[in-house]
Amino acid sequence: MRHLIIEEPFSESAIWSRRLAVFAAAVVAMGLVLARLGLDAPAVLAVVGSAIVLACLAVLCAGVATVEIWQTGRKGLGLLLGGAVLAALLLAYPAYLAVQAVRLPVLNDISTDTDDPPAYSLSRKALAARHGWVPPSIPAASREAQATAYPDVEPIYLDLDGGETYQTVLSAAAARHWKIIDAVPPGGRLGYGHVDAIAHGLILGFADDITIRIWPLAGETRVDVRSASRIGRHDFGGNAARIEAFADELNTEAEAK
Repeated sequence: MRHLIIEEPFSESAIWSRRLAVFAAAVVAMGLVLARLGLDAPAVLAVVGSAIVLACLAVLCAGVATVEIWQTGRKGLGLLLGGAVLAALLLAYPAYLAVQAVRLPVLNDISTDTDDPPAYSLSRKALAARHGWVPPSIPAASREAQATAYPDVEPIYLDLDGGETYQTVLSAAAARHWKIIDAVPPGGRLGYGHVDAIAHGLILGFADDITIRIWPLAGETRVDVRSASRIGRHDFGGNAARIEAFADELNTEAEAK
């Protein structure tokens, strides 16, 4: 008598877990490409947001598949593990941003001088580079929240004269791969100089605006930095991190002189 061997079918949930995760990865890749090609930020965020939803569905399907395989012995363990791992990788950065959103105050404009933040250049060249955008004044409540959340974001003092500091600021900005859109050395009626620049986010490449004030004092020069995000009300700590990284770069270059 011939014995009929019946193979257990694959778990449909496991199959869909991998399908959704792979599709989510493709959508994320498309969003990144569109962002680099200059697509409007809301459209890019809509694409990336849809990928996050797909990744969440992939995780959900992986959970259902786990129960299904455990109870029925169906095949598909490798499929659900692949889908779950890929979805988890896609969700890691959004999860980090969610934690930052809960942990940090809602701020998108950070300055080393909260009493008198550096003003952005209104020159024709700077306005053209920012497409007419000028970050608004920082509200008093936001300044107080910044002081509590980012106590290490402080004015930078260098033991250099104004001219040397100006050149060091330009060099440090170039080292951070910022695009300089306007620069005026210290001097003139007001005495201080400024450097305006644009930085781009590492992942989506959204533009953030930076202005640096260079203020010569007796025996030293004070440098104030302001960084503002164009997109969204919450920067998830990105502007403060940018200023602190620039301060480290500036101090390193100043010490080398």
